Amino acid sequence: MLLLSGWLLALASATLLSPHSCVAAPNPAAGQPGLTMSLTRRALSRRTADDWAAWAQREREFLNLRYGGASLQKRSEGINLLTNQNADSSYYGSLAIGTPPVAFDVILDTGSADLWVADTSCTSSCDKVAVFEAASSSTFKNLSQPFQIVYGSGQASGSLAQDVVQMAGFSISNQVFAAVDQVTNGLLTSPVSGLLGLAWQSIAVSGAPPFWETLASTGAWTDQLMSFQLTRFMNASNVKTEEPGGTFTMGFVNSSLYTGQIDYQSLSTTPSYWLLTISSMTVQGNSITIPTGSSAYAAIDTGTTLVGGPSSAIQNIYAQIPGSAAGTGSWQGYYSYPCSTEVNVAISFGGPSWSVSPADFQLTQISSSQCIGAFFVLSTGTSGNGPSWVVGDTFLKNVYSVFRYNPAAVGFAQLSETALAMNGVSGNPPSATIGSVSASATAGVSSSAASGRWHLDIRTTGSCLIIKHNSDIWDISI
Repeated sequence: MLLLSGWLLALASATLLSPHSCVAAPNPAAGQPGLTMSLTRRALSRRTADDWAAWAQREREFLNLRYGGASLQKRSEGINLLTNQNADSSYYGSLAIGTPPVAFDVILDTGSADLWVADTSCTSSCDKVAVFEAASSSTFKNLSQPFQIVYGSGQASGSLAQDVVQMAGFSISNQVFAAVDQVTNGLLTSPVSGLLGLAWQSIAVSGAPPFWETLASTGAWTDQLMSFQLTRFMNASNVKTEEPGGTFTMGFVNSSLYTGQIDYQSLSTTPSYWLLTISSMTVQGNSITIPTGSSAYAAIDTGTTLVGGPSSAIQNIYAQIPGSAAGTGSWQGYYSYPCSTEVNVAISFGGPSWSVSPADFQLTQISSSQCIGAFFVLSTGTSGNGPSWVVGDTFLKNVYSVFRYNPAAVGFAQLSETALAMNGVSGNPPSATIGSVSASATAGVSSSAASGRWHLDIRTTGSCLIIKHNSDIWDISI
């Protein structure tokens, strides 16, 4: 996770010359007496057999519930409305921890795999956020294990615990999380109290199954996937600190928020980060040279604000923009370019090319004529400890993104007019809520193991043979 850090926000503010499907419903009470509206019948589009099958299944389930039939054993779909914080710097949703449950706002981060929140003992950078009080939860269990996680924008440390965690109608009775007492200055911006990692267990600092992975693997979701639609406010006027941020769904894709087909690309390696391979890139319509092989691996990361890549590739991007120049001082690793230039970048991960809006490419203005680009030089890949590219919200605001558990893949689709209409529309952001629980799961227990059945799964991924016996997994190089 590489959140736009506090120093960058401070610098930008100091140097700038200027800087779900939820639709508002009509309110009958607001109308005038006698006011009428003409209605036009719309021709219905022809339904396919699959459309009818999906409708029939939902109709049957709805009627069973309405008229007293057997209730569903699980809630298969969940929606969490997001908040856009500080003009696209980060996006957060809400979850609840403990018994009774207490709601917290957390960054939703596909670039890490741990859940943590500030607790009452936090003495560093936690004074303006809601904190978790272990003594108030009857189901809290202290695991007495130290925890420390480091991001590109700071770090958090504390101790591991276990408690009930619920989100969007789903609940896990024994979710491992970290109650942190030390947070780097600028990592948390009120009202955010922590972070929910949505990457794979293999990179979890705690070693525990992430919340999403337990739900996906135990059959709690109709479809083993989660998806994002993110709003854009960075080019809007009079932006508030918190604005409506879009939608995060679990167990399904929201068809009202995208159009056309979802293009799925398999992960480049054994699941860890959500890694895809960048196959090509164009700038101003011109193809540029980018590294290949593992140097083209890109982490698709909702917790990152910008897009980082290898020095040579970033240099090639700005070489297509007349008047661009490498940044110096605090802007080292970034590039400036004329604000009057509309920069068009498109990226392909082996399928269609997906465009980045010029509004998203323009990070900020630093003089009367020069702007800073949102693509910057990333050094993690050169050290061998991380992917060469990190593709964050600068890109993800332009697509509907889907993260699929099995088979492991990331999918993209074009945003619908409904989704695009949310960009820049100011409103009240959703508040941290708890809601009711309709489906529960237990971490570490697969759906087959929970029912007492023996389960063996053997598959290959790249050069690895993966053998899974119930909740035990072995990776063998082949």
